[in-house]
Amino acid sequence: MKKLLSLPPNLVSSFHELEEVSREEWFCTSDPIGARLGSGGGTVWLLESCRQAEKSTLALGDWIGREKRILLHAAGQSRRLPAYAPSGKVLTPVPVFRWARGQKLSQNLLSLQLPLYEQIMQKAPDSLHTLIASGDVYIRNEQPLAEIPEADVVCYGLWADPSQAVNHGVFLSRRDSPEVLDCMLQKPSLEELADWMSTHFFLMDIGVWLLSDKAVRLLLKKSAGEEGGILDYDLYGQFGLSLGVDPKIKDKDFEDLTVAILPLGGGEFYHFGTNRELISSTLAIQNRINDQRLIMHRKVKPHPAMFVQNAEVHYTLTADNSELWIENSYVGDRWKLHDKHLITGVPANDWKLTVPSGICIDVVPLGDAAWVARPYGYHDLFKGSLFDPTTLFLGQPVRAWAEVRGITLADCPDIQQAALFPVCDSIEELGEVMRWMISEPHRTEGKAIWERASKLSANALTDQANLVRLISQRKAFQRNGWPLLAKNHERSVFYQLDLADAASCFVKQEIPLPPPLAPDTPLIKQMSDAMFRARVLKLKGLDYRKEQSDAFRFLQEGMVEALKDKRQTPQLSVFPDQIVWGRSPVRIDLAGGWTDTPPFCLYAGGAVVNLAIELNGQPPLQVYVKPSPTPQIVLRSIDMGQMEIVSTWEELLDYSRIGSPFSIPKAALSLAGFAPAFSTEVFGSLEEQLRHLGCGIEITLLAAIPAGSGLGTSSILAATVLGALSDFCGLGWDRQEIGNRTLILEQLLTTGGGWQDPYGGLLHGLKLLQTGEGFQQTPLVRWLPDYLFTDTTYQPCHLLYYTGITRTAKDILAEIVQGMFLNSQEHLSLLNEMKNHAQEMYKTIQSGDFHQYGQLVGKTWAQNKQLDQGTNPPEVEQIIRRIHDYCLGYKLPGAGGGGYLYMVAKDPEAATHIRNILTREAPNANARFVEMNLSTRGLQVSRS
Repeated sequence: MKKLLSLPPNLVSSFHELEEVSREEWFCTSDPIGARLGSGGGTVWLLESCRQAEKSTLALGDWIGREKRILLHAAGQSRRLPAYAPSGKVLTPVPVFRWARGQKLSQNLLSLQLPLYEQIMQKAPDSLHTLIASGDVYIRNEQPLAEIPEADVVCYGLWADPSQAVNHGVFLSRRDSPEVLDCMLQKPSLEELADWMSTHFFLMDIGVWLLSDKAVRLLLKKSAGEEGGILDYDLYGQFGLSLGVDPKIKDKDFEDLTVAILPLGGGEFYHFGTNRELISSTLAIQNRINDQRLIMHRKVKPHPAMFVQNAEVHYTLTADNSELWIENSYVGDRWKLHDKHLITGVPANDWKLTVPSGICIDVVPLGDAAWVARPYGYHDLFKGSLFDPTTLFLGQPVRAWAEVRGITLADCPDIQQAALFPVCDSIEELGEVMRWMISEPHRTEGKAIWERASKLSANALTDQANLVRLISQRKAFQRNGWPLLAKNHERSVFYQLDLADAASCFVKQEIPLPPPLAPDTPLIKQMSDAMFRARVLKLKGLDYRKEQSDAFRFLQEGMVEALKDKRQTPQLSVFPDQIVWGRSPVRIDLAGGWTDTPPFCLYAGGAVVNLAIELNGQPPLQVYVKPSPTPQIVLRSIDMGQMEIVSTWEELLDYSRIGSPFSIPKAALSLAGFAPAFSTEVFGSLEEQLRHLGCGIEITLLAAIPAGSGLGTSSILAATVLGALSDFCGLGWDRQEIGNRTLILEQLLTTGGGWQDPYGGLLHGLKLLQTGEGFQQTPLVRWLPDYLFTDTTYQPCHLLYYTGITRTAKDILAEIVQGMFLNSQEHLSLLNEMKNHAQEMYKTIQSGDFHQYGQLVGKTWAQNKQLDQGTNPPEVEQIIRRIHDYCLGYKLPGAGGGGYLYMVAKDPEAATHIRNILTREAPNANARFVEMNLSTRGLQVSRS
């Protein structure tokens, strides 16, 4: 999906280098110099420039339909936010959110806003190829995106307070037909909105528009000037006002355009257009969450509206320094600050500088070594003539500023074009002239520097700034800040950052690893620290296995710690001739898989929709436990044809040995109290404990299902063993306790895995399982109706096919879990999408929409592949290609890579075609269909 950006001219040539992005994926240009095109004409210019850059022979009207594109308009002059005019507001650095994991220290407005636009385009119908958005806003959504209808124009809006809506465009729909756009208004007054609200709903335009090719062609027509030129045409003020049933601008060309207005569910809108908004929007984002349990660091700032990043500050900040923004700057201990400051671009210095309230300091690098001093007022608009008494500079009329300093300014019709900012050859000169300009008007040294220096206007600064030097300085401040962030981790965001990105920065910038954490540091932080160190060592080509192993050990300790007060006293609770028989179904995960996996679920909670099923009419996992006259443990596996006798604790505790066929029952016996660490009583040996019990134990396992099935076999078998042992030993565990202990058992085995597998089999039927954060992962269960699975119309459409392709989940699991340890932004953003997708699946099943259900199964598969491409090997893809056209959706359950293929056929006839295709030409000798039916019992334990 290509991204097209309209940027300030000076940024275009260096954008790809500065952002380290591909020219194939990113295209950028600027509006023609001196031309005023408006957002509509600018859109046409951006598309045409990209078409020409690609050297396409197609006409623009045909070329637009070749692929999906995201267009961002970010080329404004930034008069009201001068600090980021040279680099464009779209690259404004944004502080890491105090409540979020997986963000990058280098994040900017572009990196924050783009994921939502990409999600929208991925969800959009194939007829919508063009998304247009603004570069100076950040839009969040907390709910899954609604279905995007087929329409020529789709606009997103927010339910907003009228006082906010008056500063933006507004979509109006009649109350009796809210899905139909009546008309659009631009910046209506409160009185106008009040008149409309008696008969209409309104949504505030957030500037995210999707256009069909037909709509883009109409935009081309309206923007077309003479001889192929482009007119000044506004997308929102002209094109938008021509849309709807009763548009404000009547134009027959628009009558055939269909329009859809979509509320952005759980949407939030933050504007970064002015100095004040830079701080107020950042503050509003940071304060989205005030629950201290969800804020990972423990720093308390002197004032909440105070933001320091990529900077070195030796001045002691206090509550008086409110509305403060310091970025890419050095502030020494001889500075004196007040409030309402933006301080940007200031190099290391030894200045004695007093910055009055409402004054901002900006330094812009020029050429190879020069600097430009650009102070300005917090409320300056950079608009108006120099002779206009209302035109402000440094918070006062520009003529008054000049008079008090004994200088005369030539008239200029636009202060944005006035050459006010001196070019300095040294940092010392820079400090002197800055003092004269902002607070010491009678300082002769500063006046002399200003008078002899060449000077630039705000526009010229934007055009001539050395952006490579500007960004290099920012990176240098970041490099110096990394060790401090790590050292002060209790009061910093370090361990909530994307540590994969942090590790890369440490290696590239040759930053030494921070000191080891104290032993009493919380285990979740120790886990992340160990994996961070492992990643740094790995990137350096050094041995990282110990540190990586430590991360998993800390995870295991945290999970097992939950059992420290739950030691067991196993007692024989059956007759000598009785057999305890446990049997369980397997599960198919329908949505949200992986979100149940530690460590992600420990700090974010998980949400999974899954289905308990029997195969060929039987629970496929069975366990038999019975007393034995000999004081030893006998383990048998019917399906593997193996047996092992355990006589000592040493033999029992080797459950983590790779390749052991009886790891599961050994670990289960340990958790049941037959290992010293989990027993309330003290014995000299395992034999002594079994004699005290009154018998030995024989455990026989039967897994009537191939290994690597993807149906949660090993986890559910472990839960079945624990359930049978609970009954045999009188432990009284309920299903929640069995599920919790299964999760811990898997950590003991170092196989990892989440809680959805055991609970998927322990609990019957179809359900949504949800957990909160913390080591105690006990899911809340919401049962779902089984209509889509049992009704005779739909039951034949659910197909389960064993592919005959085996795989081991552990390799796939390990890589993804490492990403969780590291707060990898790539992994966490997708996992959060998966959680939302589980909610979407839950609502769809509740509504009984079979078609939508099948499509959501397909979305689950797409998410799994995005998380790890190894989930879909070529052999599986060959099978899928043969049946794709007959399915609404399909997926490999579990981690993927092989095992079973679950398919949702479009209808019973399509199901018959699928059966015929895969039966007639099976991919291998073991491939076959298996009959599946909904389990109505879950785990069952009974006695002979």
